[in-house]
Amino acid sequence: MGSAAFIALQWLAIAFLLLMLYFALFERGLPYRVGRPPADPLDAEAFRLTLSALAGASLHCGSRIEVLTNGDVFYEAELEAIRTARDSVHLEAYIFQRGEVTRRFLAAMAERARAGVAVRVVLDAVGCFLTTRRYLAPLIAAGGHIEFYHPIRWYNLPRINNRTHRELLIIDGRVGFLGGAGFADHWLKKRGPRKRQRRWRDTMFRVEGELVREMQSVFAENWLESSGRILFDSRYFPCGEAKGSSRAMIVGSSPTAGRSTRNRMLYQTLLAAAQKSIHITTPYFLPDRSARLEVVRAIRERGVQVSIITPGRHVDHLLTRRSSRRLYGQLLRAGAAIYEYQPTMMHAKVMIVDGTWSVVGSTNFDHRSFGLNDEVNLAAYDPELGARLEADFARDVADSRRVSYKSWRRRPLVERGHELLGWLLERQQ
Repeated sequence: MGSAAFIALQWLAIAFLLLMLYFALFERGLPYRVGRPPADPLDAEAFRLTLSALAGASLHCGSRIEVLTNGDVFYEAELEAIRTARDSVHLEAYIFQRGEVTRRFLAAMAERARAGVAVRVVLDAVGCFLTTRRYLAPLIAAGGHIEFYHPIRWYNLPRINNRTHRELLIIDGRVGFLGGAGFADHWLKKRGPRKRQRRWRDTMFRVEGELVREMQSVFAENWLESSGRILFDSRYFPCGEAKGSSRAMIVGSSPTAGRSTRNRMLYQTLLAAAQKSIHITTPYFLPDRSARLEVVRAIRERGVQVSIITPGRHVDHLLTRRSSRRLYGQLLRAGAAIYEYQPTMMHAKVMIVDGTWSVVGSTNFDHRSFGLNDEVNLAAYDPELGARLEADFARDVADSRRVSYKSWRRRPLVERGHELLGWLLERQQ
């Protein structure tokens, strides 16, 4: 090949990469239009069945859902469940960071693996970039199986932006945990002797009943993608006994060519169906145009009370917070109440509609979760669960500062300049 042809090939490769970057940053998001609000009320069986069909999920009755608030509570519950495992431990996580927390989990899983329990772990290759196989060696040596989701390889380049953001732990196919928290010390204690930041505020959920089988199905999807093995064994999918009164479904969401996801449809439909209240807690609040318009419509046309809690100054991604604040104006003008949590990093991911429908899990209210990541959510029609989450929401509001439209308009020029960069990268946040 001559030098001129080689240079032309180089320029062609650069042009291709720039084109791919352009599509990644500026591809128009998919619009989500519901039209008129759903005719069936949220407490109607017809609404529940329609929503489950739209989400591609089975609606189960008789499940037990327990709310576990903050790391000192949910980590102990998860470790205790692992220690009682008799058949299998399946864990999937975006974050599994080296430190005290993961050493405890590795030790507990290794002990079970040595006892003959099947231990399978799926970790995201980007989220766990610094978590090496050497660090995971005690579990591997004990017989545990660890796979990385979409490792950074040339053959994975078309899917390199698709990460698993799911946080799942399933014990014996009968007890499951899901929610917003990964595995790292900042969910449990202060980070370093000189850093006064308290543990992150987060919520996980312990689940029993038929829902756990659906959670196992979600895990099996990414176990296949990571290991090339189908999790085909009836002992991993036992029939769940009725444990409680919740009517709920597990919605496993994967992107369709970086655009539509089932969780996005779930959120939009519930926003359109709300009649009384929408309460959202999220660490990354970057609603697309369809979601913003649906919230504004709910306020102005149906008198829905909308309150949103986002992080304050304690935040792990400053650019995302600035990008988020850029979008406050339209919602504040419409009458939404936006609160910024003050004590520490807010990382819980919860939406409560009319006090009866709750959506909890790994999904952030942003473009990555709705269009790029693999996520898992639990959607429940359960007034008792809704009341418990509303109580948590009220306590978090009390620890938050409300943002007024006047103060939002007066944000400094430096922040506004940062917002411009955030706008350019918005679909990747």
